[in-house]
Amino acid sequence: MYITEQHNPNLVFLRDKTSKLTTKPGCYLMKDSSGKIIYVGKAKNLRNRVTSYFRKGQDHLPKVWKMVSLVKDYDFIVTDSEFEALVLECSLIKQYSPKYNIKLMDDKGYSYIRVSDEPYPRITAVLQKEEDGAQYIGPYISSWSVRQAVEEANKVFMLPTCGRKFPRDFKKERPCLNFYIKQCMGVCRGNISEADYRRSVNEALDYIRSGSQASVERLTEQMNAAAEELDFELAAKLRDRISAIKKAAEDQKIVTEDTRDMDIFSVAENSGKAFGSVLMYRGGRLFDKHSAPLGMTDEGSSMRERYMLEFYSSREDIPRDILLDEPIENTELIEKFLTLKAKHKVHITVPQRGALAKLTELAKSNAAEHLSLRVGRTGKEISALEELAKALGLEKPPQFIECYDISNLGSSDMTCGMVVFENGRPCKRFYRKFSIKTVHQQDDYACMSEAIERRFNRYFEQEDEGFSTLPDLILLDGGKGHVATITPIVRGMGLTVPIYGLVKDSKHRTRAATASDHEISLHAYRRAFNLVTQIQDEVHRYAVSFTMAKHRKNSFAVGLTTVKGIGEKRAQKLMTEYKTREALAKATTDELAKTAGIPEETAAELYKYIHRDDE
Repeated sequence: MYITEQHNPNLVFLRDKTSKLTTKPGCYLMKDSSGKIIYVGKAKNLRNRVTSYFRKGQDHLPKVWKMVSLVKDYDFIVTDSEFEALVLECSLIKQYSPKYNIKLMDDKGYSYIRVSDEPYPRITAVLQKEEDGAQYIGPYISSWSVRQAVEEANKVFMLPTCGRKFPRDFKKERPCLNFYIKQCMGVCRGNISEADYRRSVNEALDYIRSGSQASVERLTEQMNAAAEELDFELAAKLRDRISAIKKAAEDQKIVTEDTRDMDIFSVAENSGKAFGSVLMYRGGRLFDKHSAPLGMTDEGSSMRERYMLEFYSSREDIPRDILLDEPIENTELIEKFLTLKAKHKVHITVPQRGALAKLTELAKSNAAEHLSLRVGRTGKEISALEELAKALGLEKPPQFIECYDISNLGSSDMTCGMVVFENGRPCKRFYRKFSIKTVHQQDDYACMSEAIERRFNRYFEQEDEGFSTLPDLILLDGGKGHVATITPIVRGMGLTVPIYGLVKDSKHRTRAATASDHEISLHAYRRAFNLVTQIQDEVHRYAVSFTMAKHRKNSFAVGLTTVKGIGEKRAQKLMTEYKTREALAKATTDELAKTAGIPEETAAELYKYIHRDDE
């Protein structure tokens, strides 16, 4: 979106002020008409960065466009280095809470792990901390993580979850089902001392705090020591507990063999909105998670940077390893900033394969599912577009995708079908059909060129809603030759829309995407592969159905010329007026005579021909 003096009358003043701005690093503070700071940013070159907001013809994302339209003036602070600018930016954002900077506001409050104050304490998940003498561990951001951790710990260490009070209810009733399926130690039988029970509770809390791997290592040492002292009963109990921890890890699928503490960030985008998700692993176990709306879509790298900085601005628990789903621009700067804040070295990486890459996919899936609730799309659809953007190297997920396919019967009835997918779903009101007019011999390249030229000429005319939207991605049912033919045409019109072909295998199934000089395998991106297969199948169906309908119409028009007095021009005139055979059959003799400009006798013969099969 372009900003003009009509949207912001102060642009002339702002451009003049910016032209005199220093080229040193620093922070800039955008202000509205009331003087309130609405945005804080950093730059290694203040003049270049601030100029980009007010430059003539600058294309802005909706969020940035809205912010710039409200800017009355701006202030700036010069620093000695880009790193100092980063530190200052975080401080200013925290101080002013600008409207157009990311604010991480969760939908839920904090959660706690509660250990009751009684002889045989219980471990439960609660949403509020009360003054009741109990021990509270937390707060945690994710209530789901807390509930899952408590449930898992109670099950692994066989702690009671029933409503009985101990020692008050010793031996009053038979043990419940959990005892018989070995998910409870059976405290109600009165055979377990308070000291032994508390030891199990403490081990469960250590398990929650330190993770499964650390617990397994500790319990293994205890088991070996018990075996050496010939306490085989205790060794067997510890062995069973170790097995239970490993089994819980397999069932929950939230435990990784990599025992490093790490946070995993991911951002999902769709319909101009973004949502972030962080998975926090401690000791090889999913410890907590955080998800938050990030507002309108921003530049992917910048958005991830701001999300990370805002997330850690009020947190002291910063792990040594931070994983991202996509690269960011200022990795070294942010590593340095977080290292100083955490007081230990922090590494930021983008894993490309293996177990850690799967964890980033899990974080991406979490972000996509949260975003899907806000944009009316499924998590799979959002993930498919994210994957497609990654596979093709696009800057952002394509919201509007157009796909073209040529269909013909030899050198006759040549057509082109255009289908549109909006946010991963077919948008049939924007589908369009092209009857090829300038190509008279079978030539897919020439036919595709004609259709593309006509389509984008209509875009510049801005008269048809179906043609007035510029796509984020063009797909062609064809290979490198199609891409090489169409790309110069689109670029010659001043458009930079990415263009890729869709290649099929020997069994006419989607195999890969292709640029003009290389192929891109999509098999590693399952959801993206399924999406482009759906798009390719849909455009083929649409193009072929149009060709067949046109062929039937033309064949019928030729048949009309067998009626004396009906030539080719009158037959085409009739088909143009009535479109289909069914509509023509509803016309009366007088209507046929008037439309074709023929005598009543000829119209009567024509009527008989049209209805020849009625009997």
